[in-house]
Amino acid sequence: MSNTWTWKPFDNTTNNNIDLDIEMLKTEIGKNFPFYDVKYGKDTVAFFCRIDEYLLEEKFDSLRKSLSEKGYIPMIRHEVGEQVIYVIRKPKIKKRPNWINIILLIATIFTTTLAGSLQWVSIKSATWEEVISLSYLLNGLIYFSIPLLLILGIHEMGHYFTSKKHHLDTSLPYFIPLPPPFTLGTFGALISTREPIPDRKTLLDIGISGPICGFLVAIPICIIGLFLMQQNPIIIKPTTDNLNVTFPLILQGFSKFFIIPENAIIHPTLFAGWVGLFITAINLLPIGQLDGGHVARAILKEKQRYASWVVIIIIFVLGLVYPGWLMFAFIILFLIGTQHQPPLNDFSPLDNRRKILGIIAFIIFIISFAPIPISA
Repeated sequence: MSNTWTWKPFDNTTNNNIDLDIEMLKTEIGKNFPFYDVKYGKDTVAFFCRIDEYLLEEKFDSLRKSLSEKGYIPMIRHEVGEQVIYVIRKPKIKKRPNWINIILLIATIFTTTLAGSLQWVSIKSATWEEVISLSYLLNGLIYFSIPLLLILGIHEMGHYFTSKKHHLDTSLPYFIPLPPPFTLGTFGALISTREPIPDRKTLLDIGISGPICGFLVAIPICIIGLFLMQQNPIIIKPTTDNLNVTFPLILQGFSKFFIIPENAIIHPTLFAGWVGLFITAINLLPIGQLDGGHVARAILKEKQRYASWVVIIIIFVLGLVYPGWLMFAFIILFLIGTQHQPPLNDFSPLDNRRKILGIIAFIIFIISFAPIPISA
């Protein structure tokens, strides 16, 4: 998951003097976009321009880079039949030191190793004191923690390197530890983009890169997990206390190549791969600041908010069958939100390659999503 930078809208409630280099801004804007009017707001200047959409992408990118070096951010909007370029001063963002990322990673390795050890204790019907024994901790690290963190880490590094490719200031991944008794030992990971997204192409690239990278790592981990489960299946008696993990379509397909009893305990490595697929699917929901929200905003533009609400309604309906979705829906509404900030340039169209990537994102979601992830 990637957090994108947000900006405050134009405020035309005051025309007082503002701390902006007006003459420099007029010169820079005029080089690329002839303007016929200028209005001043609090810490904002609005240039009303005549824009040649054929050259818009190239000229706006040149303007953005030029103003960024001088400490400003331009954004182009279409309002009441007019095309307007707003300019604001680039906010000062305090960067957190990298040692925070390292400490969080170490803590998450520890908590996911404990979570993996707990799984092995349950599988082997060992005593709970064995959770902190060296052998169980080592199994938890190798068979669960490393596979899971590889999926999460490479997912976030996909966002990171794509952001760097587009010359955006982006943080390294922040892993979120979650101590036992929680099953996973982590609440995932995220990166923070410290600059606004320049255009729809960049927005789609950043949004899709993480899920694709995580998906490509989750697949071999799932196959390894299925192989390990086949080699040493542990059978349990069906009871009302047992929980069944529902395989998404892609895992159902892979499982046909392995001979595994239906009532076998899921191997921790396969469980890590399953979690990776499930997280990939959740991130691809076209909602707010989720990766799927980035992709949907790039493709649908302002219509993305309708897709968000349709999906939220579907999640509430699923919650009638699987109550966990109700909690997730409330998390979306109160923490993530349904709205997505538009890129600075929301006009330049997507090329065919990126439209195909959008279709690929939808396919990955369909084959990775389990409507009822866990059942009794």
